[in-house]
Amino acid sequence: MGFGRNPYITKAEAAEQKALDATDDAARVRAYREAAHQWDRAAERERPGKQRDEMQQRADRNRALADGDAVEGDDAAADGSEGGPDFNLN
Repeated sequence: MGFGRNPYITKAEAAEQKALDATDDAARVRAYREAAHQWDRAAERERPGKQRDEMQQRADRNRALADGDAVEGDDAAADGSEGGPDFNLN
């Protein structure tokens, strides 16, 4: 891992994918909570600004999905596609 790279972004995205691929509700909830935790950790490593705010929003979104709340304006649950910005680590 090189300097300037935030390893928690990759971990958070992997946890989100794991939640989408989960076959039962308990596993899905755990994966969404893990994704939220990893997004929080990723946000902690960023300077205040737009990217940090987006990471915090993704953490909040994953927490809401874990709690079973419908996220307003989110079609990811309906069609299986991933929403939100794509962070490029290169």
